[in-house]
Amino acid sequence: MSAEENRRSVVVGIFVLLAILILVAGIFVLGGQQKRFAETIEVSALFEDVTGLKKGNHVIYSGVRVGVVNSIKLVENSKIAVTMSIEESARRFIHNDAFAKVGSESLIGNKTVVVYGGTETAPAIEDGAILRTEEQLSTEEMMQTLQENNKNLQAITNDVKQLSSSLVKGEGLAGALLTDERLANNFRTIVANLERTSASSVRASQALTRFTNKLNTEGGLADELLTDTVVYNRLKRTAAELEQTMATASALTAKINNTASKLNTTDNALGVLLNDEQFATDLQLTMQNLEAGTDKLDANMESLQHSILLNGFFRRKARREARQKEREKEKQERLLKLEEKKNLKKGIQPSTVPPTADTVTVIKPIKID
Repeated sequence: MSAEENRRSVVVGIFVLLAILILVAGIFVLGGQQKRFAETIEVSALFEDVTGLKKGNHVIYSGVRVGVVNSIKLVENSKIAVTMSIEESARRFIHNDAFAKVGSESLIGNKTVVVYGGTETAPAIEDGAILRTEEQLSTEEMMQTLQENNKNLQAITNDVKQLSSSLVKGEGLAGALLTDERLANNFRTIVANLERTSASSVRASQALTRFTNKLNTEGGLADELLTDTVVYNRLKRTAAELEQTMATASALTAKINNTASKLNTTDNALGVLLNDEQFATDLQLTMQNLEAGTDKLDANMESLQHSILLNGFFRRKARREARQKEREKEKQERLLKLEEKKNLKKGIQPSTVPPTADTVTVIKPIKID
């Protein structure tokens, strides 16, 4: 065998070896994706629609691939039985009351079987178990929903177009606010008034806060009224005394009313004076008679003063009164001089105003019989 043939045999052997290695690697890769070499259990679920789902698609639980679809079969009552292989390592996380539904890996990706739900108190899924299912919206239903949404969106767009047209034309309150300058100015004025009112409310709230803080100041009247039992007892006694005073005033008022009612009767002296007209007339006549008698008595005394028998008596009386007045005047002058001396000692200037009868102390004379 020549060297050329040996080289050709070596190259062919290398290519055959590489092909075998690639084949083995592909088998392991595909087997790993299909979970052919891992321990698995087989479960199933019944669906009404599995559009797009194929054998070999993934089974996903909480976003993790835990198995593959083994078979898809049509059974009775238009149900589709989907058999799945679940890894033994993931079995303990999936419970008997879990649900299965047909989903997608992405918006346009392959279909998958999504396992979700289940309670922790339920036992783990067993080999041959049948999962409960939840149907997914079909593509036709989704398109129909999108069509209805498009119609609604078109109606909303038309309404918005009509509304914007009304706003531009100045129709309605919003349109008037956008186009009527006077109404806009009024609205600005209202907003300014609201701002001022809000500021006033804030100031009033601050003043009220300061007032309440003062009320809570220790030693203040409100604090003592709320906390000091002594002040409270005093106020209580004062209230009791006020009640007693009111009761006394009520009794006094009743007595005054009783007295006033007696004044309207003629069975007492004041009642007779106030109500008996005949007695009033008699009293007036009596007073007139007394006045007439007094005038006559004055005339008689005047006549006696000019009589010869009593003339000396009245002259002596007049001289005594004159001497008494002189003595009083001298006494007043001495008192004034003494007062001036006292004032000078105290540093008070003497008054230049002459004494009057109002400032002079009158000393009553002692009568000498």
